[in-house]
Amino acid sequence: MAKIKTQYQCTECGGVSLQWQGKCPNCGQWNTLVESLPESSADNRFQSWTGQSAKVQELSSVSAEETPRISCSMSELDRVLGGGLVAGAVVLLGGDPGIGKSTLLLQILARMSQNKASVLYVSGEESASQVALRAQRLELAVEGVKLLPEIRLNAIIQTLKNEKPAVAVIDSIQTIYAEEINSAPGSVSQVRECAAQLTRIAKQSGITIILVGHVTKDGAIAGPRVLEHIVDTVLYFEGDSHSNYRMIRAIKNRFGAANELGVFAMTDKGLKGVANPSAIFLSGYRDDVAGSCVMVTQEGTRPILVEIQALVTDAHGFTPKRLTVGLDQNRLSMLLAVLFRHAGIVCFDQDVFLNAVGGVKILEPATDLAVLLAMVSAFRNRTLPEKSIVFGEVGLSGEVRPVARGQERLKEAEKLGFKNAIIPVANLPKNLKDFSKIKLYGVSNVAEAVDIAFNY
Repeated sequence: MAKIKTQYQCTECGGVSLQWQGKCPNCGQWNTLVESLPESSADNRFQSWTGQSAKVQELSSVSAEETPRISCSMSELDRVLGGGLVAGAVVLLGGDPGIGKSTLLLQILARMSQNKASVLYVSGEESASQVALRAQRLELAVEGVKLLPEIRLNAIIQTLKNEKPAVAVIDSIQTIYAEEINSAPGSVSQVRECAAQLTRIAKQSGITIILVGHVTKDGAIAGPRVLEHIVDTVLYFEGDSHSNYRMIRAIKNRFGAANELGVFAMTDKGLKGVANPSAIFLSGYRDDVAGSCVMVTQEGTRPILVEIQALVTDAHGFTPKRLTVGLDQNRLSMLLAVLFRHAGIVCFDQDVFLNAVGGVKILEPATDLAVLLAMVSAFRNRTLPEKSIVFGEVGLSGEVRPVARGQERLKEAEKLGFKNAIIPVANLPKNLKDFSKIKLYGVSNVAEAVDIAFNY
C-alpha cells in the first residue's frame, strides 16, 4: 500500500508547508502548523446556481434601489445589523461557548416564522430532539421553523435549492464539511471551502445566510482570517459569562455602521433587548465614592454612559501592577506617563487597576480623560463633583483633544440627570442655552482638568 502523503497547514493564514516547522513561513506565527491531507479538486465546486455565467454590464445600468430589509423582530439586533437583514447577505456571529449564540438565533427564527417568513435552521452540533428541547425550554412557537440536522455541505446546498428559505442559519460553520476536501471538519481548508460555497449560494439565490463561528482562547473567530473577509457582516458576542447581560458588536458591516452595539439581558426565556443600556451600566453607580468617574462612549450611532472605576494603591513588589478590564492596558501606561509629566502626579510606585463596569469593552480614545480623573480621584481619595460626566482624548503633550459627536454625548448625559460635564474646550456647544440643565467645563489640558475636577 502506497504511503499517504500529508502536508502541514497554518491555522492562521492557511499557508501550506511540506514539513512541520515551529514558525509558519508565510505569516510568521509560531506553533500554528497542523498536519492535514492534500485537498482534492472538483470541477463543479463553484458551479453557478442557475448554470449560466455572469455577463459584463454597465454599472450605471444596474438598479441601485434600496432593497427592503428583513426584520429580525428584535430591535437591538436590527440596530446592530443596520436596520435588519439584507437579502443575499452572509452574517458571521462569533462568541464564547455558552454565551447564547444558538439561543438568540433560534429565537429570531421563531419570531420571523410567525411573521410568515420562510426560515431554515441547519444544526451541525445538536440533534433534532436537542434543538426541540431548547425551543420547548424557551417556550418558542416554532411551527414554521424548518430544521435540518446535517453536516454534509452537498446535502445542505441541495436543501437550500429545494426549500429556498428567506433566511438560513448554519450552526456552526466549523462542523460542516465538504466531501471534496480530505481534511476533518473544522480545519482551515474545510472552513474556507464551506464558507466560500455558502457565500456564493447566498449571492446568487438571494438567501440570507447566518453562520455561527467558534472562537479561540484569544477571543478571535477560529479558522482562517479570510473567513471574516468573505462574509458581509461580522458580529461578536461580548460580556461576562457570570453576568445577565450580553452585548453584540458589529466589527464589520457592509450594510450599516461598524462598531454598533446591541445590549441584551439573558433570562430563563432567552435573550431580550435592553432599550436603555446606560441605566443598566449605571445601576450601581455612586457619586460619593473616590475612584469612580462616568464617561460617555459612542458605540456606533448610540451614546452610552459607562462608569470607570480606578484603584490606586501602594505597590508591594519591585514592579508595580497595571491591570485593566474592558480598557486598553497599553494606553494606561501612556496615560500614567502623561499624568506625571503634565500634572505632576507620581504613580510609578503605585499599583493601578481599572475597570469598565458592566463588562463592556471601550476601544475609543474618548475615555482617556475619564481614566485620568478616575486615577487621580483614587490616588487622592477625593470624589469628583456630584453627578459629573467626563470625556475627551488626551495627547502626549498633555492637551485634551475633542471627540466626535460631542453634543450627542452631552444630550444623553443631560437626559439621565447629570449636572456637570468636564469636556474638551473644542466640544463646547456654540449655543449654551441648548444645555441649560447641565454645567459645562471646557478644558484644554490635563492640569486644567485636574484643577477643575478637584478644586470645586
